[in-house]
Amino acid sequence: MSEREAFDTDVVTVTRFVMEEGRRAGGTGELTTLLNSVCTAVKAISSAVRKAGLAHLYGIAGSTNVTGDQVKKLDILSNDLLINLIKSSFTSCVLISEENEEAIIVEPERRGKYIVCFDPLDGSSNIDCLVSIGTIFAIYKKTTDDEPCEQDALQPGRSLVAAGYALYGSATMVVLSTGHGVNGFMLDPALGEFILVDRDVRIKNRGKIFSVNEGYAKHFDPAVTEYLHRKKFPQDGSAPYGARYVGSMVSDVHRTIAYGGIFLYPANEKSPKGKLRLLYECNPIAFLIEQAGGVATTGAQRVLDVQPEALHQRVPFVVGSADDVNEYLAFVKKFS
Repeated sequence: MSEREAFDTDVVTVTRFVMEEGRRAGGTGELTTLLNSVCTAVKAISSAVRKAGLAHLYGIAGSTNVTGDQVKKLDILSNDLLINLIKSSFTSCVLISEENEEAIIVEPERRGKYIVCFDPLDGSSNIDCLVSIGTIFAIYKKTTDDEPCEQDALQPGRSLVAAGYALYGSATMVVLSTGHGVNGFMLDPALGEFILVDRDVRIKNRGKIFSVNEGYAKHFDPAVTEYLHRKKFPQDGSAPYGARYVGSMVSDVHRTIAYGGIFLYPANEKSPKGKLRLLYECNPIAFLIEQAGGVATTGAQRVLDVQPEALHQRVPFVVGSADDVNEYLAFVKKFS
């Protein structure tokens, strides 16, 4: 490859991409500004993750968050970065974070029209052992002219304006949808910009991998138990599915989108309502999966159709390739 070909002089950054989509939709540019702020926070979190050991950011901060998880030092840093950068963009009025029990109402002089729900550092229990972790975010539009309040955030996932996640792995990547397909942007450290590398991502109709924490097998519902048994001991003579489970949902979902297959965090005897949170974990991931051609379900209904009743509400969660998830749903129907 020649020197001229080795350097792209017409790169598509995440800012350029969202601006172009907004112009086609006749937007005001406010969403572009908001996503720029989120991406700036992601860059800062990525930098902190890379040098966490040197900066003494590993370890527990000495508290638990509202959902009962131990809070790590990087959790607090990531949460503060997202809150401060989103507020300073003048585009939001309500923020919902996994780390905050109540809704954060933005000061009147800094308000915009969007509501942002986020998990600042998904998979943070894996921080200290250097496993990939991520950030998840969901963006809604305020639907009333009233004073902003917690109720504004309790919208079903089908009302999402945009959603995405950042993955801090061998590279830092943002996977984003504004309702017109899914696109992947990788952080170029030399430029300090997210560059479009995967356009219009589609998930395979069927994969060869299942992803579930089988440590809970003792507590699984019969439908889950039999479905997994069929994947490991297929009756049609086909090859069994491979098992992959990282324990950071962003990592497991990213692999599922890339290779196809199914990711399950179903309800069980210990967690009859599921464990993953609807507003800032399940809805944004379900939105991305559906935009990529997959299926996202609670087992009883489409995830994006669930009407939220509380900020930190939990739901069962199964997502992935359409054929794989529909096969799982057939077992749910059989045992219902």
